[in-house]
Amino acid sequence: MKQKITLTFTLILLFAMSVKAQSKEDSLAIKRAALDYIESQHLVKPELFERSAHPRMVKRTFWKNKKTNTEYLRETFTDAMILLAETYNQKGDKFPENPKKEVIILDVFDKTASVKLIADDWIDYMHIVKLNDKWQIVNVLWQFNDSKEH
Repeated sequence: MKQKITLTFTLILLFAMSVKAQSKEDSLAIKRAALDYIESQHLVKPELFERSAHPRMVKRTFWKNKKTNTEYLRETFTDAMILLAETYNQKGDKFPENPKKEVIILDVFDKTASVKLIADDWIDYMHIVKLNDKWQIVNVLWQFNDSKEH
């Protein structure tokens, strides 16, 4: 029994030593990047999206070809997302009065993070990287809550 406890403690200690803890500032900056991403559409502020996303960001989802009934990968890039932030919610009718925007940091290791953003009608899984002391979104994989909407 004593050997088992010692082994368990040793494994926990080794794991703890191998994990690089993120700072509070990093956690806040990662969360801010995810919030800027969604709030750019809520508030019609493309500058928030530009701040949150790397210029080479790619956003992907699955989509369905209605004619052939086959699924395919659909991609969107930073420039299209900036345009979306400028135009999508101009009348203020695309989101509820208090839109859902729950950010869950799934993992952080040194200069990379995985984040889940839960919005009203969809979820986004994001990869966020720290380049030149700035956290920016580089990959997004998203889907509607109801996958039939794709």
